[in-house]
Amino acid sequence: MQHYLSTDEAAAYLKIKERKLYDLASAGAVPCSKVTGKWLFPRAALDRWVEAGLAQAGAAKAPPAILAGSHDPLLEWAARRSGSGLALLAEGSQAGLARLERDEAAIAAIHLHGEAGDDEAANADAIRARPGLHDVALIGFARREQGLVTAPGNPLGLASLADAAARGARFGLRQAGAGAQLLLARLLAAGTASLGDLSAAPAPFATGADLAAAIRAGEVDCGLASRSVAVALGLGFVPLAWERFDLALRRRSYFEAGPQALFALMRSAEFARQAERLGGYDTADAGAVRLNR
Repeated sequence: MQHYLSTDEAAAYLKIKERKLYDLASAGAVPCSKVTGKWLFPRAALDRWVEAGLAQAGAAKAPPAILAGSHDPLLEWAARRSGSGLALLAEGSQAGLARLERDEAAIAAIHLHGEAGDDEAANADAIRARPGLHDVALIGFARREQGLVTAPGNPLGLASLADAAARGARFGLRQAGAGAQLLLARLLAAGTASLGDLSAAPAPFATGADLAAAIRAGEVDCGLASRSVAVALGLGFVPLAWERFDLALRRRSYFEAGPQALFALMRSAEFARQAERLGGYDTADAGAVRLNR
């Protein structure tokens, strides 16, 4: 496929007159570059330009100021501390993306996991797989540590998921589509135990914080959650994996006041200090654009 189009090729591709395309290029209104006196038009950028125009024309109103998707202690603090005005709706990563696609939320917090173990690309891949998210930017929030959360002092001596299965530990699961549940499936597939080997609690827990509270109360013995969740309640923690925790939002929402307030805090030293206090975070890429469709 030809990646760069000449003026006549681009005009034919967009089905407009060359004169109109020259005017748009001269005004900087269309993606292009001038090389040795000739205009070149990147085909992929033209596609995004057309799609952005379609999205603007079809958008009846801005999405509500809701930050949907996955729960995270650092994110909860940042949304509040920044004065973003964003309301948190924690339902799981895939549910958050679905709300973003339906324009029922301004931002979706996600930490998804690929079956092949390529977790670095899993969040971006999930966005690319949804046609309704053709105009979405993915902003890095943090890398965070996930693991097996246990009762204080880890009384069952659990060191792995296989240990939890072998010792009949009461295991708290998360709902389908939650990032932690997807990570659990991936880790089990790579190890020696299966989901059927776990002595699972009858009902899933909506957030890692809900799971941690149940472990603290003695309702279950263990489950998968982030280190920061375990630290907050003084629980045991067995590290298993690091993951990408990102924020997805439509490009037209990026410069709204709420998201900008949140992003400004994410770039601050105060944010890095809070991440260190909570534990289990790497904020080196906080605020970085990881995908711009």
